[in-house]
Amino acid sequence: QVQLVESGGGLVQPGGSLRISCATSGTPLRFYAMSWYRQVPGKEREFIARIAGGNSNYADSVKGRFTISMDNAKTTVYLQMNSLEPEDTAVYYCNAPFLLTAIGVRRSGSGDYWGQGTQVTVSS
Repeated sequence: QVQLVESGGGLVQPGGSLRISCATSGTPLRFYAMSWYRQVPGKEREFIARIAGGNSNYADSVKGRFTISMDNAKTTVYLQMNSLEPEDTAVYYCNAPFLLTAIGVRRSGSGDYWGQGTQVTVSS
């Protein structure tokens, strides 16, 4: 069963940087469109960044500080987070509406693909 897996979270001081990543479990599959979201307890999940078709866009709250990218094989998506602030503290999730295999599109039977999340804590 294919799952998304986030990694790279941790504790960082305000003003610091982290890079988190997302990839499929098991045999690598490719992304076309992928987004990062974050969520804190008691609040709705918040859109952070999206990459698709070579283009990217960002929420105003992270624009100029965060950068989304893919590796050349399109099997790993990254979120580079710079100038981190305490309000960036959250669980960060990756999301993909579908995945690309060698022969076509693979879709989840339960909707979009989601990972389990990786915790990012910004604190002094």
